[in-house]
Amino acid sequence: MAEHSPPDMNRGHGKTRGGTSGKVADFRYKRPSRPEKRSKHNGAKARDATPRDENGAEAPADASAQFLRGRRQAYAALDLGTNNCRLLIARPSGENFTVIDAFSRVVRLGEGLAASGRLSDDAMERTLAALHVCAEKLRRRHVHLARSVATEACRRASNGAEFIERVREETGIVLDIISAQEEARLAVLGCHILLEDGDGPAVIFDIGGGSTELVLVEPSGAVPRIIDWMSVPWGVVSLTDTVTGSDESEDLRVDRYRRMRRTVHDSFKPFAERIHEFTKGPHPIRLLGTSGTVTTLASLHLELPQYDRQAVDGLILPSQAMRDISLKLSHMSGHDRRQLPCIGDDRANLVVAGCAILESILDIWPSATLGVADRGIREGILRSLMAADATGEQSRAALQRMKE
Repeated sequence: MAEHSPPDMNRGHGKTRGGTSGKVADFRYKRPSRPEKRSKHNGAKARDATPRDENGAEAPADASAQFLRGRRQAYAALDLGTNNCRLLIARPSGENFTVIDAFSRVVRLGEGLAASGRLSDDAMERTLAALHVCAEKLRRRHVHLARSVATEACRRASNGAEFIERVREETGIVLDIISAQEEARLAVLGCHILLEDGDGPAVIFDIGGGSTELVLVEPSGAVPRIIDWMSVPWGVVSLTDTVTGSDESEDLRVDRYRRMRRTVHDSFKPFAERIHEFTKGPHPIRLLGTSGTVTTLASLHLELPQYDRQAVDGLILPSQAMRDISLKLSHMSGHDRRQLPCIGDDRANLVVAGCAILESILDIWPSATLGVADRGIREGILRSLMAADATGEQSRAALQRMKE
């Protein structure tokens, strides 16, 4: 298989901007075991990997072995965002999956997009270089099924569709430009198990490079029911590029931060009005964020010398602590932010915009605590692929039994 094109080369086709993506069985997988409660310094707990039948009961040993033999293929999810290119390759493991390869690179695909409306030549070259690495990993890992998606930068760019075609021709990877609604749905699917236990609605949000998705959900079976959602075209890259300002003095930095906050607040206002009644319920308000912003701020809160996913993914911390860190970062110079662990050069100029977005979310959904997820769209895609493939296998097996 290493001699052939990546396994998603013939799956579907790129969508036009704003179009909906191909439907997959996103909501058919069983709810994974809940993570145990952890203190802020604990890592993620091991999940139950016992194969189970459709009713959740432990499968017989022979049936389990047969099921797993047919489920050892590798699956892949590629998420091309405005700032990052990320790939996960995994194999099913009971109700969950085990990652066997991963790749992440800051490509800044949306750099300059806010001003020009187009993807720049340099940004496309950087992104293509990363995608060639992904294509080689897909071939080398003998991936059985893959889904590759592109989000806000390609949705917004006038040459987004042209770039998608160039990617297909040069790498064999077929990127699906998914809608903002699909992006929000996959993010929820990928990280909802990290929501704090409780009744009543919660908000899950994803601060991306080019957009931010907010989803109001309510516990309902395997996956939370989506009550309402909104996507705004403000992510860490688009907000940074649009609300410009000087870094020369603290007063100028604070003024820029205020303008960022005001811009995002105005965009969130319709959603804030729609969900206001839900903030008055009898149950504690819950909030879960999946993005580089929340994981970076969580790392600063923990005073980690370097990023540690085990310490951050699933962390629950006081929302006020995140506000305090956001305010501190907004006052600091870019040079000083670069010196902080877990920020560095890549995030120094973008993290302030992320802080402005996060504080605006905390304004409209005043949860006392904030859950942090280092997972999202890619994990949602993997669960979708595995669930759809398993459903297909079961259907084919049932049909074969009927023929016999």
